[in-house]
Amino acid sequence: MDFDPVTLARIQFAFTVSFHVIFPAFTIGLSAFIATLELVWLKTGRDVFHRLARFWTKIFAVSFAMGVVSGIVLSYQFGTNWSRYAEVVGSVVAPLIGFEVLTAFFLEATFLGIMLFGWNRVPPWLHVLSCCVVAGGTFMSAFWILSANSWMQTPAGFELRDGLAYPLDWLQIIFNPSFHWRLPHMLLAAYLTTSLVVLSVGARYLLAGKFQEESKVMMVMGIGMLAIIGPIQAFVGDSHGLNTAHYQPAKIAAVEAHWDSSKPAPLVLFAWPDEQAQKNLFEISIPYGASLMITHRLDGLFPGLKDFAPQDRPPVIGPFFGFRAMVGVGVVMILLGWIGAWLIFKGQETTTRWYLVVTSWSWPLGFIAILAGWIVTEQGRQPWVVDGILRTEDAMSPIAGWTVALTLVLFLLVYGVIFATGIYFMNRLIVRGPGGVLVEPPSKERPTRPLAAAHGEGQMTPGT
Repeated sequence: MDFDPVTLARIQFAFTVSFHVIFPAFTIGLSAFIATLELVWLKTGRDVFHRLARFWTKIFAVSFAMGVVSGIVLSYQFGTNWSRYAEVVGSVVAPLIGFEVLTAFFLEATFLGIMLFGWNRVPPWLHVLSCCVVAGGTFMSAFWILSANSWMQTPAGFELRDGLAYPLDWLQIIFNPSFHWRLPHMLLAAYLTTSLVVLSVGARYLLAGKFQEESKVMMVMGIGMLAIIGPIQAFVGDSHGLNTAHYQPAKIAAVEAHWDSSKPAPLVLFAWPDEQAQKNLFEISIPYGASLMITHRLDGLFPGLKDFAPQDRPPVIGPFFGFRAMVGVGVVMILLGWIGAWLIFKGQETTTRWYLVVTSWSWPLGFIAILAGWIVTEQGRQPWVVDGILRTEDAMSPIAGWTVALTLVLFLLVYGVIFATGIYFMNRLIVRGPGGVLVEPPSKERPTRPLAAAHGEGQMTPGT
């Protein structure tokens, strides 16, 4: 059997990075939420915020662990499957990854233990400080990773010598042309994703008649984030799109399934892009819509896919449908936030059953939007690993296809076991809920470990 190593390596990396991205995104948002709960508790002294902080810290521990495990695999893949990538741009990308370790992991490693195990061992102010520092560490981790990814999209501050990239200006490398929009876009996505999970858990408890006080706090805080951050994310996303249109016009052409640049582009709501025939099938569109959004003129023109050589065009199906999934979920988030805000104003956010049912099943939406956004970002960059510098096929290691196929199968099996176990533990923690005494002394019967509560009894009924 003939195995194409490039295709298999791309599938393998896409599989592992898809698993990886959802957990760090969740921990970024969840660490900020926990720090907020701790700060409010320290200010008000209300026990409900302390109980919620302890509850979500246990879930954070599991998610953080799975994010670390899945991230280690990506580093190995750079050496095994993509060694040519490391050789060509390692002088630029490797220091950025190293900065993440120095600034983010050191902070998290120092204060994470206090956050997880210091509830009855350190003064309250120190525990609150530790939660804030861990939240800052997750932000710094996102800062450096997104700087590296943005540089791959819009490289700057370097020069090529004998086909290898060497840094010239680190400020231009770090703050490259797309970074200042990509970073807030991803951070806001993380906060919105966490808000939906918090809102969903609160709604499920209310439907089950459990943890009324905690659920009301989760509902109000989740709705508030959606109502405020959702519209801001829409603005940031639009600005990010305009930035992409300037620096990566082929990606925008694929996102809009725009083929002919000689006439204003419609806003395609739905179609099936036919890359062979270079046209859209079953198209439903709004005339001049895309031109108005991208050029701010009804008669504005921007490059179409036919303006690029076939070998330089990104695939169209993934970016086209990924973008629409991302935007569709974003609209739903804003609606849930605004409707929830109206219900809070009316004092009915915890009693409107249809809203509780809808929000109780809304928790996957943020993760779907993140994955869809990364499909747009990464597939839209093809056929380049580093835009304009290194093609994907040229970044591969000289390895046989069957070895990539074998490791892909192993990853499927191992990831299936590890992440199924992790998700099971998180579900058990959610089932048990945030109840219990405020501080539990250590004992042989009930150790103060983050996952200890996952072994407690309790089961929510189906549909709650």
